[in-house]
Amino acid sequence: MSIIEVKVPQLSESISEATLLTWHKQVGEAVSEGENLIDIETDKVVLELPAIKSGVLTKIVKGDGEKVGSEEVIAQIDTDAVVSAGSVAKAAEAAVAATPSARKLAHMHDVDAGQLQGSGKHGLVTKEDVLSAVQTAASAELPPVAPVMAPSGNRPEQRVPMTRIRQRIAERLLQSQQNAAILTTFNEVNMQPVIDLRNKYKDAFEKKHGVKLGFSSFFVKAAVLALQKFPIVNASVDGADIIYHGYFDIGVAIGSERGLVVPIIRDADKLSFADIERRIADFAARAKDGKLSMEELSGGTFSITNGGVFGSMLSTPIINPPQAAILGIHATKDRPVAENGQVVIRPMNYLALSYDHRIIDGREAVQFLVAIKEALEYPGRGLLDL
Repeated sequence: MSIIEVKVPQLSESISEATLLTWHKQVGEAVSEGENLIDIETDKVVLELPAIKSGVLTKIVKGDGEKVGSEEVIAQIDTDAVVSAGSVAKAAEAAVAATPSARKLAHMHDVDAGQLQGSGKHGLVTKEDVLSAVQTAASAELPPVAPVMAPSGNRPEQRVPMTRIRQRIAERLLQSQQNAAILTTFNEVNMQPVIDLRNKYKDAFEKKHGVKLGFSSFFVKAAVLALQKFPIVNASVDGADIIYHGYFDIGVAIGSERGLVVPIIRDADKLSFADIERRIADFAARAKDGKLSMEELSGGTFSITNGGVFGSMLSTPIINPPQAAILGIHATKDRPVAENGQVVIRPMNYLALSYDHRIIDGREAVQFLVAIKEALEYPGRGLLDL
């Protein structure tokens, strides 16, 4: 018998513990090297823990929902053990019972994915199957976890613990509002020049670079240009010190089923439009399945959040500490504006800059936002690398 221990991976210094979500293997089942054993949720990301050796899972030390720390032993695998062909087939079937996104969604809504009829290939349970089960349960008014009954009749309420990621989001937002003097300034930008430039070159851009030219790269590039002009906006506060960053790591907020995540585009000033579009597309795809690494979600000197993708017209974004500012982008809509004494229709976008008034004065904040406005209204000054 050769027993190896299954351990929680080394977590970052800022993360003290994690939560085990769902074991994908049961004691006595065969496991293959590289096969995901369990999903582990931290306050930043969901990690998959693959088996480092093939064998049989002989012991589970920590079960679903338990809190664990770095390098903690959670299971054991016997690398010399052999299971019957039936057990191997059963293990293989269990491994493909549901997609990773379906398992995570099922955990969030307390749904037993193993009891669902999968619509995917070979009966695979998909995210849509879980959503359908959740909607069916809601329409049937199943008994809630913690119902509260009112005299006039049943008025169900359900108490659901926050996920660790949601708890962390709440803590950071509260920390930001309590520890910073947040003020927001606004401006509007005519997006017609960017729209025209994109329409003119998008086909050639995609043909050359193999990625679509979106609007996000324009905002990132405009932000970098403005940050270079106003370094204080790219700074952060550490106690009684101001730290000026000589690099531009831009956080891009992405909404996912598990909550808001802000992966970082490192050294954005050194990247082309195509590089930025690839990074954002990759982040968005992996955020849906919780595949972003802790390193990708750590750091950052400035952030951009785009509520416009959800239809937001105006908002006051909250700073992501210890950063000193965040840019809010909103939906671009045709609106009447005055140009040269005439009323014309232009695709306008409201921009919002929330900033830490402890180190950034109003004059600098306003000029910074004007610099972004000018970069977007005169995009030909930038390079598309065509």
